[in-house]
Amino acid sequence: MSAPLRVLVLWFPDWPLRAALGGAPPHPPTALIHANTVVACTASARAHGVRVGQRRRVAQGHLSSLQVLPHDPARDERAFLPVLQLIEKHAPGVGLLRPGLAALRARGVSRYHGGEAEAAEALVGILADAGFPEARIGIADGPFTAEAAARAGHPFTIVPTGTARQYLSAFPVQALRDEQLTGLLVRLGVRTLGDFAALNSLEVRDRFGERGARLHALAAGADSRPLVPRPPDPELARAVEFEPALSGADQVAFAVRQTVDAVMLALGDASVVCTEVRIDLTDDNGLVFSRSWLHPTCFDAADLVDRVRWQLEALAAENAKEPVDEARTFGGIVSVRIVPVAVDDAAHHQPGLFGSGSDERLHHAVSRVQTMLGHQGVVTAAVSGGRWLADRQVLTPWGERSVAPRDPERPWPGSLPDPVPSEVFLPPRPITVSAADGTVIGIDERGALSADPALVDGAGVQAWAGPWPIEERRWDDAARRHGHRLQIVDDRDRAWLVFRARDRWWAEGRYR
Repeated sequence: MSAPLRVLVLWFPDWPLRAALGGAPPHPPTALIHANTVVACTASARAHGVRVGQRRRVAQGHLSSLQVLPHDPARDERAFLPVLQLIEKHAPGVGLLRPGLAALRARGVSRYHGGEAEAAEALVGILADAGFPEARIGIADGPFTAEAAARAGHPFTIVPTGTARQYLSAFPVQALRDEQLTGLLVRLGVRTLGDFAALNSLEVRDRFGERGARLHALAAGADSRPLVPRPPDPELARAVEFEPALSGADQVAFAVRQTVDAVMLALGDASVVCTEVRIDLTDDNGLVFSRSWLHPTCFDAADLVDRVRWQLEALAAENAKEPVDEARTFGGIVSVRIVPVAVDDAAHHQPGLFGSGSDERLHHAVSRVQTMLGHQGVVTAAVSGGRWLADRQVLTPWGERSVAPRDPERPWPGSLPDPVPSEVFLPPRPITVSAADGTVIGIDERGALSADPALVDGAGVQAWAGPWPIEERRWDDAARRHGHRLQIVDDRDRAWLVFRARDRWWAEGRYR
C-alpha cells in the first residue's frame, strides 16, 4: 500500500444545524429528524441528553422544548458551496468529503505559508473573519486521521508524519462509523482503534471481508484514499461574435440580448445567481478590453445588457481622447464574452413572503436611474484616509465595490476632526476672504493672520476659528502641498471651511 498523503481537513461542527438555522453557534436546542430519528442535534440539545440515533419521542422526552426540524441533505450541500469557494480562493484543490467536511493536500498550502502550523492558523483566521469561528482543522497522514485530528476540539491539530497509528490508538472503534462492525467488535472486547489495529490483517480479512480489511487499515493509520479536488463550477460563460464588427453601443447591447439570456438560463440551471461578472470586449484589432462589474444583490438580464452598454460607452470615450493612429483605427467590436465571476445560492435571493421589501425597491429604483443617467450617474460615498477633504471622499458608481485608496483608520496628522463638512468642493472653489477695509487677508510664515476676517464670499463674517496649518510631502517640492485652514460662519448662516494656499483663498467645503 502506498504511503498516504499529508492531508488538511476542515471540519465545521454541526454543519446541518448551521445550514438549517442560518447562523453561527451557539444554537438553541434543536434536532434534525429523518425517518422519525435524530440525525443531528445542537450542543445545547446534547447537554440535555439528546443524542443522534434517538427516536423523536425519546429526544423530546429528554427536553420538551426541543425544536424539531426536518433534515434536508440538499440544503446542507447548497449552504456549504460558498464555504468551499471561500476556501478555494486561499487554498486551491479543495475536495468535498461531505457537507461540513472538506479536505485538501497539505503540501501546497503549507509551503505557501511556511509550514503546516502557519497554514492552519491562516485558514482558521480567514474562516473566523468570514463568520465561521467554529471551524476546526486537522493535518495528518490521510483524510481519516486528519478528520479525527480536526475533531479533537482545538482550532487546529497536527499529527506528525508517521505517527498516525499511535495517535489513533486511543480512539473508540465507533470512530470508524460502521455500526454493524463496531457493534460486533465491542461485543468481542475490541473497544479502541489500537485494539483493532493489533489484530492480524489476514484474519480480519477472512472474518470481515474487504470492508473489514479497509477499516482495519484505517485503524492502523494506513489511509490511502485518493484525494479528489472539488469539480469546477458549471460552465456559465457565454460569448457572441459579430461579422461585420459593430461600433455602436446600442447595436452591441441589442445584439447581446440572446447571449445574456443564455447566461441567465445557465445560472438558473445551476440554481445560482451572479453577483460579479466580467465582460470581455474584443475589437477588430484583436485587443481585449475586460472589466469586472459588481452588483449590490444579483444581476438580471437587463442589468447585464446595461453593463455591456456602459463598458462600450466608456471605451468609446477613451478612444475619443486618444490621438488618432491610422495604423489601428478602432472599427468596432467583433465579440463579447460574459463570464460570471462570483455566484451565490439562488435561495438566498428569493423575495420574501410579503414582497421584496424596501431594500429591493430602493435597489430597483436606483438601478433605473443609473440606467437613464449612465454608469457614473449614480454614485455612493465612502470615507478614505487623508488630510484634505477631497482625498477623504471616495465616490464609487452604484453597484461597484468601494475600495478606499488610503486606510481611514491610520493616523493622519493635520486632518480635520469630526464633524466634517457635508458638502465638499471638488476641485476646491476660489473664494475671497478679506478684512474690513477690503484687502485680502494673508498669513505669514508663523501662521498669523494679517487682519481679522470681515467678509467671505461677499457676506459678513459672524464668527471664525483658526488658522490651522496643514502640510504634506514637505521633502518633495513637486508633490508638496501646504496651506492654512479657517472655519468661518457668515451672516447668511453659511459655515465654510476655507484654506489659503499658493497666495489664494479656496473653499474646501461647506457645513450644512
